[in-house]
Amino acid sequence: MTWPRASVLGLLVMSVTGCNFYYNTLPSPDDAVKLVPWFDHMVTSPAVHPYQRWDIPRTTVPGTVPVTGSEGEWGTGNPLGVAPTYGFDVAAADGIINPTDLRAMLAQGDTLYQTFCAVCHGAAGAADGPVSAKIGGRSLLTPIARGFSDGYLYSIIKYGRGIMPQYRDKLPSPAQRWAIVNYVRALQANNSNGGND
Repeated sequence: MTWPRASVLGLLVMSVTGCNFYYNTLPSPDDAVKLVPWFDHMVTSPAVHPYQRWDIPRTTVPGTVPVTGSEGEWGTGNPLGVAPTYGFDVAAADGIINPTDLRAMLAQGDTLYQTFCAVCHGAAGAADGPVSAKIGGRSLLTPIARGFSDGYLYSIIKYGRGIMPQYRDKLPSPAQRWAIVNYVRALQANNSNGGND
């Protein structure tokens, strides 16, 4: 039986190119770096090592590293990284005081509310948004919603509660969350029918 010439040629090409007999004899790029003396002696150079002594200031570019602490946590969180746990300590939430003026940031609050909240709570807070009926979005104009403290509303935005998911990842700035709280309070104040939806 004779093999076709193409098969013989294919086997010959595979045998020549498939074996990299020279692979172990080529120098590694790591070996090439060692040929440059400057790289080899960087560790012993007389450069400044700012974190080896306590008396050298560790200044950073303003705004890049938080130095005033964080907002703190009062939510249940998700310590094990499993299914998300929504909710927060209500007493801690009610103890949070709104640090802004009610009229402050209303334009920003309007924009953020229409972007993140109106789809469920409605443009005016009456739970008449596009998906309100499908998911059970709540009216923000009811006496119950009016009775929530500013800290409670802020905590709902940050941590979520019930069917509402947390928005701390979408609204990472506390100022953004407070802007929405202020806007919700403005919606409640402007509602004339009492919000008995």
